[in-house]
Amino acid sequence: MAEEQVILVNELDEQIGLMPKMEAHEKAILHRAFSVFVLNDKNELMLQRRAAHKYHSPLLWTNTCCSHQRDGESNLEAGKRRLKEEMGFETELEEVLSFIYKAPFDNGLTEHEYDHVLVGYYEHDPNINKEEVADWKWMPLEDVKVDVSLKPELYTAWFKIIFEKFYDHLENVKQ
Repeated sequence: MAEEQVILVNELDEQIGLMPKMEAHEKAILHRAFSVFVLNDKNELMLQRRAAHKYHSPLLWTNTCCSHQRDGESNLEAGKRRLKEEMGFETELEEVLSFIYKAPFDNGLTEHEYDHVLVGYYEHDPNINKEEVADWKWMPLEDVKVDVSLKPELYTAWFKIIFEKFYDHLENVKQ
């Protein structure tokens, strides 16, 4: 099976090429990504704990799901696909913001992503894919904010960045 390709972009999110995912992370090349945040009607966020075998950030808590768009796939299509693959359900998503971040990891890899933040709503338990997700939970946004500040080592780098920069926006997103 061929290695997954990521979409290389410039700082305007214009596609400039494709590259194998691991190579892009080894070279810290800017590429397109997305982060899905699913909330319920109690304003709780569905968090996932990454599987133990993930090549970076294993067993850390993060947003509902995230990944990379495939060539020719829209941000919303990609978010819905990965939500179904990782968390086992479908829901409508809305793109609410995007930003560029760069986060190096202890293993020598670097996430350098033009990240599109997608928000959706769901009221049920997921049916997680144990190959991708070790655990999950609902957590009130305010509790997440406090927990991230007290125990940042339990959360992924991108999740902490999104929460720090865009907490107020996430708090005010309405169903």
